[in-house]
Amino acid sequence: MKPIVFADIVGPAVYAGIRDDFRKRIIEYKEHRRLDVGDRVFLVFENRRTLIFQIEEILRAEKITTPEAIAEEIEVYNQLMPTSDSLSATLFLTTSRDQAESSRRAELDRFIGLDEHVLLHIGPHAIRAEFEPGRATEDRISAVQYTRYRLTPAAIAALRTPGTEVSVEIDHPVYRQRARASEAMRASLAGDFNDLGDDLGHD
Repeated sequence: MKPIVFADIVGPAVYAGIRDDFRKRIIEYKEHRRLDVGDRVFLVFENRRTLIFQIEEILRAEKITTPEAIAEEIEVYNQLMPTSDSLSATLFLTTSRDQAESSRRAELDRFIGLDEHVLLHIGPHAIRAEFEPGRATEDRISAVQYTRYRLTPAAIAALRTPGTEVSVEIDHPVYRQRARASEAMRASLAGDFNDLGDDLGHD
């Protein structure tokens, strides 16, 4: 999948005029990219479309307009891009907003060690997630984790095959869940290997 380049980004001034429509289309698109795994974890599988949206949103929120600063954001988000042999997903750990901060932190910290307990199943293939370093320590864990799943050619072929069962499993000692993806989600993930470079357009 082609990396995002400066020309793919319209920037806050232009984005303001197209944001509502673009955001609506991305939210609809993400419906087939999100998977809830139990009631405390969900994943959103990223690609050019979702990452361009995130860049435009952060530029808008932070009022980033200089070419140098925009280029820095592009570089950061390109690290999350699927590759010719991998899928990429942002993993979110959720807690109750009604909890006190200390209780929310304690709930999050139950997931320490999660980086060894997430698997993507594609038919008979089990792929263990690779977590971005630095987002967890021996006694702390971030609520947002960036994961990558490196697929063999056989796993990619299985993903591209209609009807192949795809699921995400978490086998952490305090959280054991497994969720099956829809057929629409399988097809969307398989599309990441087509390298069409389609970003839904800004027009």
